[in-house]
Amino acid sequence: MTKTEIKALIEAGLPGARAEVSGDDGQHFEAEVTFAGFAGKPMLQQHRMVYGTLGERMGREIHALQLKTRAP
Repeated sequence: MTKTEIKALIEAGLPGARAEVSGDDGQHFEAEVTFAGFAGKPMLQQHRMVYGTLGERMGREIHALQLKTRAP
């Protein structure tokens, strides 16, 4: 996986979201995701929403993803 692919998956899975993804080793990444749909939701639920966009890639192609989420 590349950071560009992860960004595209997150933004496709959460329409209207803006994701900034970094990480250069191909397995460990950091993402900062801004999405209006996060408003009023606890952080755990926000993170689950992001992980849901990545599906089975988590734990396989993506070993670790450190998240920061927020509503605009």
